[in-house]
This record gives sequence, structure tokens and C-alpha cells, in this order.
Amino acid sequence: MFDDRVDAGRRLGAHLRNLGVTADVVAGLPRGGVPVAAEVATVLGAPLDVIIVRKLGYPRHPEVAMGAIGEEGVRLIDTDLVRHFGVTRAEIDAVEERERDVLTRRAAALRGDRPPRTLTGASILIIDDGIATGASASAACLVARERGAADVIVAAPVGGSDAVRRVRGADRVICLQQPVDFQAVGEYYRDFGQTTEAEVVELLEKTNEHS
Repeated sequence: MFDDRVDAGRRLGAHLRNLGVTADVVAGLPRGGVPVAAEVATVLGAPLDVIIVRKLGYPRHPEVAMGAIGEEGVRLIDTDLVRHFGVTRAEIDAVEERERDVLTRRAAALRGDRPPRTLTGASILIIDDGIATGASASAACLVARERGAADVIVAAPVGGSDAVRRVRGADRVICLQQPVDFQAVGEYYRDFGQTTEAEVVELLEKTNEHS
């Protein structure tokens, strides 16, 4: 169990440092991945950024991801799941349109006038607070590749035993813990309260003051 995302980030950062992992940029997935990423960035002495992605929830069970979208027009769909549940193209388009609006607003709120960090030829470490379906992390990998990243590592404090297989587009996937009975990320945190956009902006500013 992790006390909270800060505790998880410190422990993950120490683990990555012990593994010899380095990165030109550490990018958190807003909102919950950013407090974890801020601690990792501090441990590794790297600048902190965000990659903004949104899960595409199955229309009748929104908590189940049927895909994800990200900045740079990235779009991933789990075709097997869509086929299994009989989701129509119109339903997918409706969910994507709604989530794309949220993504655009969140990017404006978190970045303001600041452009994303240049990733051409860079190594990037993408951090989330956990890996469940892998959809969000996979979309983030595609965003990083679109921005020119040469090496993409995904890391999280906890994920399922199949997390490595679920994340597509990464050169390496690292989970501090991979319990065989993994069900949900929040079960491994004593405090799994929501992270606000204001907290994300503050972490970006505070962490980068010292990088």
C-alpha cells in the first residue's frame, strides 16, 4: 500500500534511480499521474511536463476503457472490446467528440500559453499513478512519438501482471508492484483523492523551478 501519490512517486523514483533509468523529460498523465511524476522528476533531476490524454469510456459502462485519445490528434480504439460489446461507430464518435473537448480545455488550463517541451531525439519517462487497461499510457506513448521522442519509458507505482503487454508503443514498461490479484489502481493507495487542475499547475511550476 502507498500512503498517497507523493509516497508512491518517491518510492517509484528511488526504484527507477536504482535501475539506472534516466530521462530528458518526465511527463505525468493528468491529473492523478502528475503528483507521482513530480516526485520522480525531483529524484531524477529532470524537468516535469504533462502529456494530456483522455480515456474513451464504453457508453453503457464509462469506467471501462474502449480506447483513448491524446494530444497531437492521437486516437486508440480497442477493436476487440468494441466488437465484443457491439459499440457502433456513431457511439465511438460521440464519446470521442465529448472527450476531445475536455482534452482541449484541459490542455489550455494546464499549459496556458506554454508549448509542450521539445522531444525531438529525447528520452521521455511517462508516469501515471497506475496501469489498469493501459489505454491512457499507450495513447501517451503515441503522443511522445509524434513529438519526436527517441526513447519512451512508461512507469507506474502499480499495475496488473499483464501491464507490460497492455502498454503499446513504449520501449520499456516498469511497475514497482504487479500484484497477481490486481483489480483497480485505487485499492493500492490509502489516500486516492482526486488531484485538481490547480494542483497540477502548481506542481509543474514548483518542480520546474528547481530542475
